[in-house]
Amino acid sequence: MNYLSLLDECTLCSRNCKVNRNNSEIGFCRASNKVKIARASLHLWEEPPISQGKGSGTVFFSHCNLKCVFCQNYNISQGIECNLDIQPPNSNPLVTGIEVSIDRLSEIFLELQEKGANNINLVTPTHFVPQIIDSLKIAKKNGLIIPILYNTNSYDSIETIKLLDGYIDVYLPDFKYFNDKYAKKYSNVDNYADNTIQIISEMVSQVGIPKFDSKGNMIKGVIVRHLMLPGLLFDSKKIIDFLYNRYKDDIYISLMNQYIPMFKAHNFPEINRPLNSKHYDSLINYALELGIKNGFIQDEGTNTSDFIPEFNLDGVKK
Repeated sequence: MNYLSLLDECTLCSRNCKVNRNNSEIGFCRASNKVKIARASLHLWEEPPISQGKGSGTVFFSHCNLKCVFCQNYNISQGIECNLDIQPPNSNPLVTGIEVSIDRLSEIFLELQEKGANNINLVTPTHFVPQIIDSLKIAKKNGLIIPILYNTNSYDSIETIKLLDGYIDVYLPDFKYFNDKYAKKYSNVDNYADNTIQIISEMVSQVGIPKFDSKGNMIKGVIVRHLMLPGLLFDSKKIIDFLYNRYKDDIYISLMNQYIPMFKAHNFPEINRPLNSKHYDSLINYALELGIKNGFIQDEGTNTSDFIPEFNLDGVKK
């Protein structure tokens, strides 16, 4: 299959822009048909079975198909000067990153493996899936053997996730909102929860129950991440209710407290503040009362910009 032909009428995510990215048309994510990367390095701040030891081999892709007003990585996802309200539809905002070839991307995967990475962690990869698949094929022919992780905001199309069957070992989908009014308000997206539920089901069917190697590194499975937002305790409870009732211990749930009011959060007073630690503790207690055992929580002190990677093109250039 010629995966790059999927960019002729792009429906990689559920926005279904149907633009011809191979003919210089630009959709909602603002990505062209060239892979753009802001950083490729060992990362120690993921969940323990992902980043223990020397770390996870993270590849941070530029651009994004969501427009979260509180995005911590806004300089690579939306652009420092990005203003969607006034931007012409075919303009391409200045986002951090450089374009690389499919061959160069395959080399980056192998270089991370040589550095001792536990895995290859594809961060916000949805809009580059065709190129990623081709790069993985090349890298595997040249000796890539570590697990491949797909770290997504969960607005992929179901067809895109099905394309990845056999290429991805561990899925790390976000589940940001249960009530779509929050998805629309803070990420400018419709039908977010229904889409997330659908693709998580497909992910679990592909990779099955969690499996670990002798060192405790995850080599198969799904970890669903939820970043708790200020004032949305009830919505957070709905998410973990759904996940545990549907999957029990067949997945891991990662509850994150690292929210920082950044980017355009100042336009939304209700989230322009740190997360209340008591609310986070309440969510943890609620998860324990439900019976959740396969889970991860974060210590205090993670809601600081110290944990945001420096997008300095590290590991991208030869």
